[in-house]
Amino acid sequence: MKIVINACHGGFRLSAEAKQAYMALKGVTLPVTELWEFDLDRNDPMLVAVVEKLGTAADTSVSELRVVEIPNDVEWQIEEYDGVEWVAEKHRTWS
Repeated sequence: MKIVINACHGGFRLSAEAKQAYMALKGVTLPVTELWEFDLDRNDPMLVAVVEKLGTAADTSVSELRVVEIPNDVEWQIEEYDGVEWVAEKHRTWS
């Protein structure tokens, strides 16, 4: 399974070009400013395709997007520190 993460301090953001390409693939007709990255499924094949196709053109001044591939049977979650993200296997925690 492929998952899109942000690999630099800042946060997960898509460039305007990446937003337009994603919306075109999805058949969505919204202004680019109305697409909220936080609502996107990071393993959405269309999002993955856009990031792979555009490369650094999908990045912004606060994001460096990367596609990470993990085994399909892993139950995963995205974790982050100061905007830098990684994919982690889900497990139980208590506090």
